[in-house]
Amino acid sequence: MRQLKFQSDQVPVLGIGTWHMGDQPAKQAAEIKAIQYGINHGLKVIDTAEMYGAGRSETLVGKAIAPYARQSLFLISKFYPQNATKSRMRQSLTASLKRLGTDYLDLYLLHWRGRVPLAETVAGLVALQQAGKIRHWGVSNFDQPDLLELQQITNGDQVAANEDLYNLGARGIEYDVLPWQQRQQLPFIAYSPVAQGDQRGQLVGNSVVKQIAQEQNATPYQILLAWTLRHPGVLAIPQTSQWQHMQANIAAANLRLTDKQLAAIDREFPAPTTKRPLEII
Repeated sequence: MRQLKFQSDQVPVLGIGTWHMGDQPAKQAAEIKAIQYGINHGLKVIDTAEMYGAGRSETLVGKAIAPYARQSLFLISKFYPQNATKSRMRQSLTASLKRLGTDYLDLYLLHWRGRVPLAETVAGLVALQQAGKIRHWGVSNFDQPDLLELQQITNGDQVAANEDLYNLGARGIEYDVLPWQQRQQLPFIAYSPVAQGDQRGQLVGNSVVKQIAQEQNATPYQILLAWTLRHPGVLAIPQTSQWQHMQANIAAANLRLTDKQLAAIDREFPAPTTKRPLEII
C-alpha cells in the first residue's frame, strides 16, 4: 500500500474511521474485530473524536488497540469548537486520553471552527504539544480561506493536517483546498470517502462506476474508495463495522484506476470549475 509522509512519520494512505462506532453495544464486538483486522493487516491510522457517541467511540478504540504496541499506531482525535480554549482543550484531551487508554495522541484536531479565536486555539495546541500530550495538531472542516487565515497566526504554520469531506459526490475541495494543501505539502484527510446514505447508493449504482468495477474485478464501493485515494497527499478514513469490509477497503487502497477509467468518471461526475461552498456533514 502507498504511504503518506506525515512530517517525521510514514503512514498508509488508508486509515480507520470510527464515526458511529461504539453506539450500539450489540455491535461492539464486531467493531473491535474490524479495527483489529485493519491493524493486523498493516493499517496504523485510527481517527476518532470526543463527539462520536459522546466518547463511546474513543472508549471502543481504546479496547481495540489495547493488545498493540502504542508506537505502532497513529491515533487521531478531535475536540469540539466550544472546547477550543486553552483550559477546556486540556480537559477535553485528558478525557479523550483516558477513554483511549493512552498518554498521548499523534494528531489532535479542532473539529470545526467556532467562536474561539484561532490564535487562542493554536496557542493551546502548541502548549499541549510542548507538554508531550500530542505529537501534532491540525484542523478539520476548514476551507481555503480558513487555512490562509491560520497561516497568518503565530505558530499557525505548524498545522500538520486538515480533514474535510471528500468523495466522488463531493468534489468541491478539488478547486482550491486540495491543490493548496498539495502545494504546501499539508496532508489532506478525507472523511466519508465513499459518501453516505442515498448519495452512496446513487454512486455505487452508477453505470460507469459499475462498468469500471467489472473491469477491475472489484466492487463499485471499492472503486469509489480507490478514486478518492488517487491523489498524492490524501489519506482516507472510511468507517466499517465488519472485518470483511475492512478487508475490501485494504484491497481497494491497492487498486490503480487507469487514465481511461478516470476520464470516464470525470465525464460522469465533472470536477469543479468554480469555487463551491465547503461541504460538511
